Amino acid sequence: MSRNTKYTIWVYGERMPNAVVISRPHWIRRSPLTWALLCCAMLLGGCATPVTDSSRAQASNTNPYLPVNRLTWGASTSAVEQYSAEGADQYLARQLHPSASRLAPELQAQIDSMTISKTPVLELLQQMEQMRKDADAVAADDAKKTAQQAYQQELNRLQREAATRHVLRALYSPNQIQEQMTWFWMNHFSVHQYKSNLRVLLGDYEENAIRAHALGSFRELLGAVATHPAMLRYLDNDQNAAGHINENYARELMELHTLGVDGGYSQHDVQELARVLTGNGVNQSTTNPGLKKELQGYYVRRGLFEFNPARHDFGDKVLLGQPIKSKGLAELNEALDRLALHPSTARFISRKLAVYWLADEPPAALVNRMAKAFAQSKGDIAGTLQVLFTAPEFARAAPKFKDPMRYVVSAVRLAYDQKAILNVNPIFNWLNRMGEPLYGRVTPDGYPLNSHAWDSPGQMATRFEIAKAIGSGSAGLFKTDGPQAQERAAFPQLSNALYFQAIAKTLQPATAKALDQATSPQEWNTFLLSSPEMMYR
Repeated sequence: MSRNTKYTIWVYGERMPNAVVISRPHWIRRSPLTWALLCCAMLLGGCATPVTDSSRAQASNTNPYLPVNRLTWGASTSAVEQYSAEGADQYLARQLHPSASRLAPELQAQIDSMTISKTPVLELLQQMEQMRKDADAVAADDAKKTAQQAYQQELNRLQREAATRHVLRALYSPNQIQEQMTWFWMNHFSVHQYKSNLRVLLGDYEENAIRAHALGSFRELLGAVATHPAMLRYLDNDQNAAGHINENYARELMELHTLGVDGGYSQHDVQELARVLTGNGVNQSTTNPGLKKELQGYYVRRGLFEFNPARHDFGDKVLLGQPIKSKGLAELNEALDRLALHPSTARFISRKLAVYWLADEPPAALVNRMAKAFAQSKGDIAGTLQVLFTAPEFARAAPKFKDPMRYVVSAVRLAYDQKAILNVNPIFNWLNRMGEPLYGRVTPDGYPLNSHAWDSPGQMATRFEIAKAIGSGSAGLFKTDGPQAQERAAFPQLSNALYFQAIAKTLQPATAKALDQATSPQEWNTFLLSSPEMMYR
């Protein structure tokens, strides 16, 4: 063959009437493996430089792929069609104020059949506690080990149910902003799955404390978290009692959850808030504690949450320069009101939202406007996001680099749209490899939101492997585990109408050239999913 030999590129794996014809350099023909490696290096090298476009705001008005890719976990054909049909304003309004939605029947049935969906968390925790006690009571060493392993395996199974539900909603829910804000708040109010028996509590924590308030009132969200056993146990407040003060939760409540590290509080405030929090804990038994007659009126139990006045410091406190009178659990509500409505909280939360959605260093003027909206609305999360999403700075901002969760979910959404995967294990494995597993952050500060935490060469190499697995259809997403594994055809059709009508317009010349020179549908898919443009949203 001569150097100028032309090749016909496939579309959907077949020669199409309007197929593109390209030329390939001779060295490429001689060494496909070398070509693949060089393309990989070229694409990965491009990731070091953000894709910028001074006319991005104008492009967003004419190419719905761009705004959809920023407002969802990742653009897909159906999401772009929905955005185009509704228009920008209606789409955003529905996303910020979503109605209750159910997934496709087979996916919703999968979620409904989960233990965490069918069993109240109090009952579930009591069952698991009895299982633990029974295992500990076994006398024979081998039998005891087996029973304890079964207990741990059941804890793992419950954690996987919660993680599976999270991923399925991220992939397929029409309420994409709500699902992203659920991830955001789970990260903001981070708990680690392997602390104590938190794996039992994760599903309820995410569903009822976080997701239910993800776009609502920050004060209500804060209160739901502050009284949930997952947070109380993770930050040791179930051990916080008068005379045995534990400051862990009080400190993180101010530093990480509300005011921010420079929010204007002191060590004395931490100590006073810790006193407010005394008595707030977890009761997983079937009985309530015996109390003196004068304390019985203060006792509160809501499910697993318990305020035990016998463990509370009833002395007066001073928090952030203002007194808090002794009144039992009501002290917590007064303290949370003060923290949620504090100007430092408005700035801290607004900036963190802007970092997550917009840029590592968001414009100060925009953050100030968001903080003003947050304060005036007494912490309305959707209203604060409305200011962000409709700001000129948002429309013209450079793309934001994807963290591992966003990269993985966006790649699967683009590759398969609403075609439901059968196996989430590959997704869990990818997130583990890239250091961002669900519920896996050990420290309470949550995973970093800035780009540089996730753009190392090792991260990029792993993303190329993921792109190759998805692009070749060999990722295992459509093959169940077990001896009678079910499997469906799974080759992704990425060179589709969405690509030619929208995505192709966003690609840099180097990416377009690499795609033109791909030697197979698998390689083409891989190059697209690993391209610099796919690393950003």
